[in-house]
Amino acid sequence: MLCGSSRANEFLIPDLCHASDLLMPLDRQAKRILDMLAAGGMPAGNSHLTPPKMRQAMLRLAQALDVKGIPIGKIENRDLPGPGGPLAVRIYTPAALKGEQGSPGIVYFHGGAGVFCSIETHDGLCRMLANASGCRIIAVDYRLAPEHQFPAAVEDSYFASEWIAQHARQFNIDPTRLAVAGDSAGGTLAAVVCQRAKHAGGPSLVLQVLFCPVTDLSRISESWTTYGEQFFLDRKTLDWAISQYCPAGTDLADIRISPLRARDLAGLPPAHIHTAEFDPLRDEGNAYAAALARAGVPVRYICHAGMIHHFYCMASAISYAEMAVAQAGAAIREALS
Repeated sequence: MLCGSSRANEFLIPDLCHASDLLMPLDRQAKRILDMLAAGGMPAGNSHLTPPKMRQAMLRLAQALDVKGIPIGKIENRDLPGPGGPLAVRIYTPAALKGEQGSPGIVYFHGGAGVFCSIETHDGLCRMLANASGCRIIAVDYRLAPEHQFPAAVEDSYFASEWIAQHARQFNIDPTRLAVAGDSAGGTLAAVVCQRAKHAGGPSLVLQVLFCPVTDLSRISESWTTYGEQFFLDRKTLDWAISQYCPAGTDLADIRISPLRARDLAGLPPAHIHTAEFDPLRDEGNAYAAALARAGVPVRYICHAGMIHHFYCMASAISYAEMAVAQAGAAIREALS
């Protein structure tokens, strides 16, 4: 059933969003960003950079394109006792919450291919999403490769989700209304946490929200063939990131890397999955939504027409991004109410 707007095709699975359903051209503001990156050579396509320099480039990009000055109720930085040492998290309290008022919670994992990006590069997104959803967001600064290769990020993400669920009251979070969310590789982590929680018997999660997730690194989809160059995320950069993230000999079909390859998806939390029309990862998100639906998982799937990968972190330059995050937050609020 189609229930979207002119800027996004939104479906309640089993209907899905296909390229033929999308009528929007590449968004003009997104095109300006792509032109700027092509002229400046940063950071898209810079697979020759070292991980520290790529991180610096992505931070500069966030400083240029991420929305700033979003009022928020409270921000607190703290450390959890992680599996590899102190695990930094940042807690965002929505502006509408008063004092220690309880709320639903979202454990959030940033993108960056497991190699770059951080809490800082996703600060604007987390502020917007906290306010729009009415949830406290706990953003996790999981360990990055190549200093800490796979499965360190997975272990940190699962540990953080479990620890926060067990200590939800310390965060003024209702433990019966806890979700996980993430974008790009962070979307992978959120999906993997849900799968692992099901098999391990916890933590109890009621929703997964995936923005442009990576769901299958073992295959090359049609959208990768179409948009794998000059659309922000390119194949050379991804292959470089995989070489940094994965130890030699790693099977890319491992479900902790490619959650779409899991055999049994039944019983997972309901999912809100967002993709972008001009994103090479679009078909992976679409396929994961379809696989969840076939397994009987309630799915809300949205393909954002005219958009590129990472658009949700470019709200100061792409006006549609702020509206899209607001709508995503409203859907989360409704699901967790």
